[in-house]
Amino acid sequence: MIPLRDTIPSKTFPIVNVTIIVVNIIIFGFEFLMPESELTKFIFTYGFIPLNATQEGGLNNLFPLFTSMFLHGSWMHLFSNMLALFIFGDNIEDTMGHQGYLTFYVLGGVVAGLSHYWFSPLSAIPVVGASGAISAVLGAYLILFPHSKILTLIPLFVIFYTVEIPAAVYLIFWFVSQLFNGTMALTSDVASGGVAWWAHVGGFIAGFVLVWVFIVPLNYGYEDN
Repeated sequence: MIPLRDTIPSKTFPIVNVTIIVVNIIIFGFEFLMPESELTKFIFTYGFIPLNATQEGGLNNLFPLFTSMFLHGSWMHLFSNMLALFIFGDNIEDTMGHQGYLTFYVLGGVVAGLSHYWFSPLSAIPVVGASGAISAVLGAYLILFPHSKILTLIPLFVIFYTVEIPAAVYLIFWFVSQLFNGTMALTSDVASGGVAWWAHVGGFIAGFVLVWVFIVPLNYGYEDN
């Protein structure tokens, strides 16, 4: 299922959300122009590698947890992440305010990275991508806008259908799929396809919980008389 848009328009221009998207695109442009050897070094320097943290005796260097959020492994990886952020992020920024949303986004991404570390402390594979932080945005969206509708593209063989799905249904289905794939990756010898499933799960739960800290009451369902 590919989300195309939601049914709740932004009340304000989502400057932080748009800036995050632009920064991700610019950084990927630099990645695309790098020679392969330089790109590999770049990814291993700024991607988050759990084994490095384990060998260093703990998470003393949190810098890669931040920088890894702005790196992507392919055009499709970048496009799918930025599409989801474009659809869901503006409404969360509306509710939290610009500064609150930026803090929430970064913190959600860090918690997502730590979740991946918890389940794969010996992994030597760099983790890159905004998926963990975006998962936190999805978790917050489920709390704040469960009755929104998500226009979704559903491919069926060679035919494509579009249907409006309630946000709660769409997001719960997405979360369960991530949880299922993460569990299968833990219990199977088969590779998980290079996806940090538990970063998605941890990010979503972080967003689901942290949203209560960041929401502004006057913007959430009522006003003073």
